[in-house]
Amino acid sequence: MTLDPAVIDSTREYQALAYQAALATGIGLLVGLEREWAQKEVGVRTFALTGLLGLITFLIAPSFTLAGLAGVLLLMTFLNLQSLAKDQSLELTTALTLLVVYFLGAMVGKGQEDTKWYFISATGGIVVMLLLAWKLELRKFAGALRPEEIRSAVLLGLLSVVISPMLVNTTIDRWQLFNPHQFWMTVVIIAGIGFLNYVLLRLYSDRGLYYAAVLGGLVNSTAAVAELAGQLRQRATPVARAVSILLLTRMSMFVRNGVILAIFAPNSVSRAAAPLGAMAVATAIIARFNSGADTTPAEPLKLTSPVSLARVTKFGLMFFALAVTCTLAQRWLGAPGFLAASLIGGLVSSASTTATAAQLVSSQQISPATAAFATILTSLASVVVQLPLVQQQTKNPEITKRLTVATVLIIGIGLAAMGASEFFQH
Repeated sequence: MTLDPAVIDSTREYQALAYQAALATGIGLLVGLEREWAQKEVGVRTFALTGLLGLITFLIAPSFTLAGLAGVLLLMTFLNLQSLAKDQSLELTTALTLLVVYFLGAMVGKGQEDTKWYFISATGGIVVMLLLAWKLELRKFAGALRPEEIRSAVLLGLLSVVISPMLVNTTIDRWQLFNPHQFWMTVVIIAGIGFLNYVLLRLYSDRGLYYAAVLGGLVNSTAAVAELAGQLRQRATPVARAVSILLLTRMSMFVRNGVILAIFAPNSVSRAAAPLGAMAVATAIIARFNSGADTTPAEPLKLTSPVSLARVTKFGLMFFALAVTCTLAQRWLGAPGFLAASLIGGLVSSASTTATAAQLVSSQQISPATAAFATILTSLASVVVQLPLVQQQTKNPEITKRLTVATVLIIGIGLAAMGASEFFQH
């Protein structure tokens, strides 16, 4: 029996409407739950209905959305009048959130024209809930910001918005080495990742040295190791626990480099995921084996903001030098030359070298496999270069010895995982 095509189309239409209703209501429920937990007057049901109202008004007619907006604005006014009468305060955040949820519901209605609106509306709902849930953390971070950090972040943002559209997206030199737009966007994105990690570091690093190690490794693993090693020496931390804390910076570095590769060269991830993942997991297991309770607050790590103009300029120059060196090594010596340059680059900055490899993949100058190997090698080089730094800071041969043994084991696991990955790839 063959179904009538009209029946099939009608069923699909009803399914799409049901999905839209569920998504719009779900966004409201998600945000409303947070407001309920915060013990606000407006909670789950009101937010769910507001999201659904946005969808309904849009489906009736996009112009009808203005009528629904008038109702939401009236509700916002009533909410603030009630709050003023009750305790002389305003519910500006809750009122504005109602408005955002209403428009997110309307955006779900646009999903029938283009499914990207489903993603945008769902993502928007999650972001709204996170911003509300992180109220205390964001206040703490904002209060701890230094004026120079704020100025640098704002200036970098302005430069990114103003400069990026003006840069040509092609190489401008006779040797085909420098693409201004691609270079600038890579620097900005890496700085953005660093700033996100820096925010997390400022928010949570004082909870203990384990937090500080994980978050510091995401920002700058070598600098974090130097800072932590100094703190471990001052506190006379037991050897096993010190090794565990220092290892966690490496685990974060493996994860960060994998994320950078995934952003700029996603087709290289399949070859790098197994070795980087194996090394990250092995590092975490070894760290857990050596760990002990650590509830003593850590001293703030003295890592500067990655979005300061000085840091961005320094990173840009370093990235440019590595990009030129690695590109020339690839042209003159082939893949082995590029991998050797990446190994040396890891002694300076594994993040910059990983970004260089990923950029060369996007410009089709090296293969995805070569970029994956380069990311693994530069990560291993970064691990090795930290050993003399630890000895210099801790002055404890036992810590250096145990960390060296763990390093050899981690490198062995990484190389074995790389070999196994290559075997199964072929």
